[in-house]
Amino acid sequence: MRYFLRRAGFFVATLWAAITLNFLIPRLQPGDPAEAIVRKLVGRNASIDPAQLHSVRLMLGVSDKNLFQQYLDYLGAIVRGDFGVSFTYFPYKVTDVIAQAMPWTIVLVGVTTIVSFVIGTLLGSWAAYRRGSRVDSVLTLGSTFLGTLPFFWIALMLIFLFCFTWQVFPESGGYGDTVPGWNWPFIGDAISHAALPMIALLITGPLGWILAMRNNMVQTLGEDYSRLAKAKGLGERTIALSYGARIAILPSVTGFALALGGLLGGTILVETIFNYPGLGRLLFEAVGNSDYPLLQAIFLLTTVGVLVANLAADMLYGVLDPRVRKAATA
Repeated sequence: MRYFLRRAGFFVATLWAAITLNFLIPRLQPGDPAEAIVRKLVGRNASIDPAQLHSVRLMLGVSDKNLFQQYLDYLGAIVRGDFGVSFTYFPYKVTDVIAQAMPWTIVLVGVTTIVSFVIGTLLGSWAAYRRGSRVDSVLTLGSTFLGTLPFFWIALMLIFLFCFTWQVFPESGGYGDTVPGWNWPFIGDAISHAALPMIALLITGPLGWILAMRNNMVQTLGEDYSRLAKAKGLGERTIALSYGARIAILPSVTGFALALGGLLGGTILVETIFNYPGLGRLLFEAVGNSDYPLLQAIFLLTTVGVLVANLAADMLYGVLDPRVRKAATA
């Protein structure tokens, strides 16, 4: 129980630190973010209307109050789910903009992350079980080679082949001329638009899981308890599954949890290349337009997602590996 309480306390402290940093960074950076935004709108050499400057400062949550009072107001706004108004998509609220983009990222990145983890773990386990064989060599060398290819090159090659050469899939966007809704024409259209980004992610996604699982399992099979199990007469398949894969997958659980938590930030590169309407492209546009409210909300959302995923991985570690709980209470 002490282990789980420690993990929960660490989660709360880290979350508070992330929220505080998210509040301080825009306010402690050199210059005036509100003035920079107004100058970007009216021109660098144009005169600034004080009323415009005051309005932008209020939208940023910066007022004439002292810093501590602003911090309290900021915490209250977070509790209410109020992140202000987006400059890029004015006059829409930040929460409305994120709510529209989040389902696209969850479907695209969430599905590919889960599938990549399952494929990579299974192939890595197979390579470790057949270590030294042709299967092991092909999987290891193939993963290493594909891992050296730039992702944007793979994405552009897919666009060239499947959009311009064979014209199988649309080249960009989340959907075409169909009306959004829970109907088969729109769902089919959305799937066809998501196909190429998913293929691009699935080409590179399993590679890290394959190599990590293969190396962890080979190391685990060389431990004393694996050799003892073999001396007792257990079959190689039983040892590989009950001892090798079960223990070797533990480090991958943390990486998988963090990957799922990080998907809330979107995949900037793939969503930008394919002009996919997810959180990654939203973050890219927010950076280009100095949309501080939207940036703060996406950063905070991503941080919370990673922290929650890390907490879940720690809790799962405590359940799967009793040694972790013993080490925490020692």
